[in-house]
Amino acid sequence: MESISAFEIIKIGIGPSSSHTMGPWRAAGLFLKELEAAGAVRSLSVELYGSLAKTGRGHGTDVAILMGLAGEDYTRIDPETIPAKVERIKSEGWLPLGGGRAVPFVYERDLRFNRSVTLPGHANGMIFRAVLEDGRELERTYYSLGGGFVAPEGQTAATQRIVTPYPCHSGADLARNCRLLGLSVAELTYLNEQAWRSRAEIDRQALYLWQEIRACVFRGVNRRGYLPGGLQVKRRAGEINAKLLGGAGYKNEAEWLDLLRRQPRDFATVNKWISCFALAVNEENASFGRIVTAPTNGAAGVVPAVLMYAWCFLYGFDEEQVIRFLLTAGEIGTLFKKNATISAAMGGCQAEIGVSSAMAAAGLAEVLGGSPEQVLQAAEIAMEHHLGLTCDPVGGLVQIPCIERNSMGAIKAITAANIALESDPSAARVSLDTVIKTMWETAQDMSSRYKETAEGGLAMHIPVSVPEC
Repeated sequence: MESISAFEIIKIGIGPSSSHTMGPWRAAGLFLKELEAAGAVRSLSVELYGSLAKTGRGHGTDVAILMGLAGEDYTRIDPETIPAKVERIKSEGWLPLGGGRAVPFVYERDLRFNRSVTLPGHANGMIFRAVLEDGRELERTYYSLGGGFVAPEGQTAATQRIVTPYPCHSGADLARNCRLLGLSVAELTYLNEQAWRSRAEIDRQALYLWQEIRACVFRGVNRRGYLPGGLQVKRRAGEINAKLLGGAGYKNEAEWLDLLRRQPRDFATVNKWISCFALAVNEENASFGRIVTAPTNGAAGVVPAVLMYAWCFLYGFDEEQVIRFLLTAGEIGTLFKKNATISAAMGGCQAEIGVSSAMAAAGLAEVLGGSPEQVLQAAEIAMEHHLGLTCDPVGGLVQIPCIERNSMGAIKAITAANIALESDPSAARVSLDTVIKTMWETAQDMSSRYKETAEGGLAMHIPVSVPEC
């Protein structure tokens, strides 16, 4: 089993969906590289299958495909420019491959949503086809595996294969290596991460992610109005932020954070702020904004909300603690990725909110001084109480019930960490490995109607007027 970096689990992304937006965007980029090596292109088409076809329009899969083929980088593009770029392609019927030579591309004809067919490799499948000027044809099938991971047909993942000094493919591995070396979970993760990058680079990457998390939350609490997509979901983070601050003004993010750290620390106030942080991130995500995927976009508010809670309301919390939190959270996320799934299309929302809550619980337990066993127990408790959670996005949009679920996942994570820290892990009856195995078994038993298809649950009982997904 290959090792996965914590920074593959927690990384820069763009809304609204890691599996339906980021994954297809990356797949389009992979196909673009092949086209650039193959020669001039005469025509191009893309077909989407399974969950990508059923909820792709609501999740922006079509937009992602167009932007990826146009050579745009979702980690750098200004999200505000995306609608105009897409509209130009649709209206003119030409797609600038890699930002260069344009090829004919009629949106209604060349991008097809095959709602009744699912490819055998994964629920999120897509096929890219091109005819070259010399008459040759090029066809590639890709699968979006969740969390922005993409695999060409026949592969498990398009990632760099690296073996770490102390591989941790299970919770038992993690605990055993920590005991062997006398290290905390964060310290062990530091050691293994150096298979990819230096310790200084690890710190820089973690703090860069922290910078992006703060920026995302700050954008979210300073925007009002309604989310795009037609459901008329009202943004709430901005109003909550203003109400909690009682009219206090600020000029920038630094002043806002200073105000937060001087807020009352009673339970009700802190609880409201945690919800505010989570809502802010996922309202940005729903608006095609830049977010930090952790481990997916639909669950991107949980880890930031718990980390912001620690930064604002725990005494003595500093950047060193931020790094330890993110490394621990990311390492726990790899266990779910390797042994189950982080894709809602494969496992329901337990694979997204459940995993993110487990990650956040572990990160918080780590920085609060928990032993490796307590860190694992925190993750287990958080996931145990998300087992069976379905994914039933109304209108195929990452809004209802997705946004509020991030607040609930964050609160559960904090509760799980606190329970674990007050418990004797040697007396625990359920291990993290057991709950991961159970989550995967539950995912396999779950009806496809509850796996990001918008064919069951709330999606079937709330009237919508959005375009067909």
